[in-house]
Amino acid sequence: MKEKAVFNWSGGKDSMLALHNVLKEERFEVVALLTTLNEKYNRISMHGVRAGLLEQQAEKLGIPLKKILLPEMADMETYSRIMKRETEYWKAQDVSVFLFGDLFLEDIRAYREKQLTGSGIHPEFPIWQYGTQKAARDFIRLGYKAILTSVDASKLDKTFAGRYFDEKLLSDLPTGTDPCGENGEFHSFVFDGPLFSQPVKFRKGETVHKTYDVQDKSVSAGFYFTDLKAVE
Repeated sequence: MKEKAVFNWSGGKDSMLALHNVLKEERFEVVALLTTLNEKYNRISMHGVRAGLLEQQAEKLGIPLKKILLPEMADMETYSRIMKRETEYWKAQDVSVFLFGDLFLEDIRAYREKQLTGSGIHPEFPIWQYGTQKAARDFIRLGYKAILTSVDASKLDKTFAGRYFDEKLLSDLPTGTDPCGENGEFHSFVFDGPLFSQPVKFRKGETVHKTYDVQDKSVSAGFYFTDLKAVE
């Protein structure tokens, strides 16, 4: 019997590639996609994608969606408390695995492992050390389609927001930019590909610049967000 797994889902390309590999290998039974949203705006945290598009994405992938609403700019204590409650819920549903689409950031992996210690649920990282050049091009080669919904204004200019994730985009990225945006350079939304029953339809809206107040002034807190609006 396969272990039951919940995928910690961002709606972006790394999550999609990891899910593709998990389903191909048939190691786990993925019972749900778990996504955190900004409670104030009802959008995917950091990606800025509307909840309605996320819901359509999950529907067209054929996997149930569980949304977690987080206060805007939630501190780590609040985040940890909410996720602990969520972990306990899934453990009670006989889930034993949380899946993550992380590629190489050791501190992020260590944090996830620490948070799940003693919970009865263990983390799995299906595309860990996959190689970001390979991951980016395999995503495109497999036939998935994504659009950049947010970019770090200190690393990429406004023109990258709202661009499709394709070979042309990869060739246009400035030197030193991770091709998967693993260092936070950009975030994406996947809207079509082999696992979709049909594409998620949307139209591009306005691109805006948004800043956040952070204690560490050496950290960029400015991002360009391109709004995506559902099309019936």
